[in-house]
Amino acid sequence: METKPVGWNYLMDMDGVLIHEEHLVPGADAFLAELRENGVPFLVLTNNSIFTPRDLRARLLRTGLDVPESAIWTSALATARFLNTQRPHGSAYVIGEAGLTTALHSIGYVLTDRDPDYVVLGETRTYSFEAITKAIRLVEAGARFIATNPDETGPSREGVLPATGSVAALIERATGRGPYYVGKPNPLMMRSALRALGAHSENTLMIGDRMDTDVRSGLEAGLQTILVLSGISVADTAERFPYRPTKVLGSVADLVGRATDPFGDEPTR
Repeated sequence: METKPVGWNYLMDMDGVLIHEEHLVPGADAFLAELRENGVPFLVLTNNSIFTPRDLRARLLRTGLDVPESAIWTSALATARFLNTQRPHGSAYVIGEAGLTTALHSIGYVLTDRDPDYVVLGETRTYSFEAITKAIRLVEAGARFIATNPDETGPSREGVLPATGSVAALIERATGRGPYYVGKPNPLMMRSALRALGAHSENTLMIGDRMDTDVRSGLEAGLQTILVLSGISVADTAERFPYRPTKVLGSVADLVGRATDPFGDEPTR
């Protein structure tokens, strides 16, 4: 006889779910407070590999959200965990910033441009032509190619910026070797987050504002999914895809009062 899960665990994207353009999504603070009050485990996920969890905690604090470092999971951390399972105590040539280099140092990796096991590409504010050229030559020489996430662009105040996916495409075009992407929509990102949370897929849900990354990766990892319209998605976004989220909500504010029963029809208080 099938039994219902005892309680839910939450995975949620950061940008577009909790904050939007560096401002608090209205109600996000009340939602997180309710999770804490009820002892509901949660992790905040981001494909951005630039920042460490400490950096991201400070960013969230500036918007009014108090999220501990231990509740933040990045594509850099997922990449480090993946490499640690594949080739413990290996070496890598890294294009990226503190979020990625710190994560790799923490698992005992040596960062080098001399015959590395991997070329690991992440996000950086300034992609160096010299560093990209070095990466191309190392991949040609046999280094395995890993990228933290496939996002092709990132936001800035002046407009879009090329991100990891775009630079990975350049390296792939030059070498004929594509990278293995660890971050969303790879369900590996979700599974590594589940392990970090000590949770099981059957009673965990993923909240995101993107169908192509958040909902897809949650679905492929066996999670229930909620699409929120507080980021890039609009009311008919879900209809454009061949798969659907479990539920569509305006924002996480709609979960206030029902955090322990997110798929119930009425608030619990």
